[in-house]
Amino acid sequence: MMSSTPDDAAPMSDEELQRITVGERTPHNAPVALVDYDPRWPELFPQHAGRVRSALGERALQVAHVGSTSVPGLCAKPIIDMVLIVADSSAEPAYVPDLEAAGYVLRVGEPDWFAHRLFKGSDPAVNLHVFSSGAAEVDRMLRFRDWLRANDADRDRYARVERELARRVWRHVQHYAEAKTAVIQEIMDRARPPDEARSTGP
Repeated sequence: MMSSTPDDAAPMSDEELQRITVGERTPHNAPVALVDYDPRWPELFPQHAGRVRSALGERALQVAHVGSTSVPGLCAKPIIDMVLIVADSSAEPAYVPDLEAAGYVLRVGEPDWFAHRLFKGSDPAVNLHVFSSGAAEVDRMLRFRDWLRANDADRDRYARVERELARRVWRHVQHYAEAKTAVIQEIMDRARPPDEARSTGP
């Protein structure tokens, strides 16, 4: 998952992470296991996308493959990251029971960060990120994905940073995600549309 944590912000504490976690959060206390790109990843995404659409029907406004597994040639944790757009992600009764019945487990609720919800799925492993329609973070995630797909230099730079950070021991995997904020922002600055770049300055 992309992190919007400011570069100079301290990592989220155990207490802060537990506050947004559904159930008990166990510290990771290890490096992060990355693997080389697997060409089967794009083929695995439709399995979960179909399952989600079957569970929610028209309530699933958009289902997209995001994250490192969605970028050909990029190393990644072997977990398929997906984005699900619903009308209002804070209205949990409208979709949570049906996703849980389809085998997804709600693990994170972040009402103050784009009303984000995170579900875990399996067979294959998946992180399902749920946002409301119009959430700016979704545009950011898709733009980052599309930019890395089209720009080998930035894809390779991101991979180098990922591999370097992954070798460190992290108390929580979220801290690893937060540590990537600087390189993500650097790449996103280059990925801004020309009209946005003109309006916001260099």
